[in-house]
Amino acid sequence: MGILDGIVEWLAKQVMHGLDLISTSVLGALGCDMDVFLRYFPAAETMYKVFVALSIGLILLNWVWQLFKNFGLGAGIEAEDPVKLSIRSVLFILLAYFSDDIVSMALKIGGTPYAWIMDSELPAISFADFNSVMLVIIGACANGAVALITLILVIILAWNYLKLLLEAAERYVLLGVLIYTAPVAFSMGASQSTSNIFKSWCRMLGGQMLLLVMNAWCLRLFTSMVGTFIANPLSL
Repeated sequence: MGILDGIVEWLAKQVMHGLDLISTSVLGALGCDMDVFLRYFPAAETMYKVFVALSIGLILLNWVWQLFKNFGLGAGIEAEDPVKLSIRSVLFILLAYFSDDIVSMALKIGGTPYAWIMDSELPAISFADFNSVMLVIIGACANGAVALITLILVIILAWNYLKLLLEAAERYVLLGVLIYTAPVAFSMGASQSTSNIFKSWCRMLGGQMLLLVMNAWCLRLFTSMVGTFIANPLSL
């Protein structure tokens, strides 16, 4: 069993070293900054200009169409008030044109609590130390196959931590999609019939930013829990 214990212990250490590497790289890259998103999806910046032009074109097309419908009011055709329509169209053309500055401001606001969470001081932790701690605790409670039990617990810990990291990465990618399709969302607010789409986009943007911050909080909380456990493992 000595050889088997050595192999299992080595595998457990590799798993924990991998978690240490992943947590350091992923948590440092994610956030409300789109630099990493553009690094892996460089076409998004080019297509963003296309979306700006498309959104302005849609607003102008809706503006002309709604004004044209006003000539059919006598025939019972419903149309928006031309004055309110013109004000709303001009407003959302400006919003679509300056959407980059608007979403950048929103990202800055949402990135502030994220930075606070990431910069908060936590107990010093090395994931590789978790294996030795588990060996001490389980070794005092069980006889034989201690390393195998440790490996199972380490894999369970690693799997749950990776799920949290993957969820945070998913939130980040979805936030990037919402950011670089913002002009089209702004164009939907120019018409009363599609204003609900714009409102839904605003809720989605705010929700994704909040969830990204909450994911970072959960990951840091998880790390803090493991650090506290390693600092005083016998407290259990």
